[in-house]
Amino acid sequence: MYNNGSTPLSLLATRRSGKPRDMVAPGPDAAQLNQALTIAARTPDHGKLSPWRFVIVDPEQRDALSDMIVAAYRAERPEAGRLEIKAMEQFAHQAPTLVVVLSSPRESSKIPLWEQQLSAGAVCMNLLHVVHAMGFVGGWLTGWPAYSDAVRDAFGAAPERIAGFVFIGSPSRDLDERPRPDMDAIVSTWRNS
Repeated sequence: MYNNGSTPLSLLATRRSGKPRDMVAPGPDAAQLNQALTIAARTPDHGKLSPWRFVIVDPEQRDALSDMIVAAYRAERPEAGRLEIKAMEQFAHQAPTLVVVLSSPRESSKIPLWEQQLSAGAVCMNLLHVVHAMGFVGGWLTGWPAYSDAVRDAFGAAPERIAGFVFIGSPSRDLDERPRPDMDAIVSTWRNS
């Protein structure tokens, strides 16, 4: 595990996403992953619906996941070239640990769907914060697999959707710092005119 800061604010200020293709072992062990998911689930959730769930893809299942993604991609895009197929094959093999986060809205609830979807996004972000605090690095990916009904159906069923593939591991190199927004451009004060 790498040193990621020591105070709560420094943890938040230094969290950045890692590229799953650059992640190496170790990833969290089973107890650490359980703890990370338990803490991530402490997310804003209007109505206490838990409108999301986690699916862990164990390392011995990565080949099967890769095969399924490739088959779904080929079925949807039979004209796909070799490089596209290779990218789909490699997707499932990144990082030591993979958690698929599903948005699982409760359609019978009076809580608006949008709020349930926001909660699913928040649980993904919480998971990234937790793994960073544990000394790992995380990356939240979507891409074609997240929007494929065939891939989604391997994990659940409509109205569920894949909120993201959260890859977790250790960085193989220093993480890049990306440009951050100009706060003056994104923060304003509302005034009634």
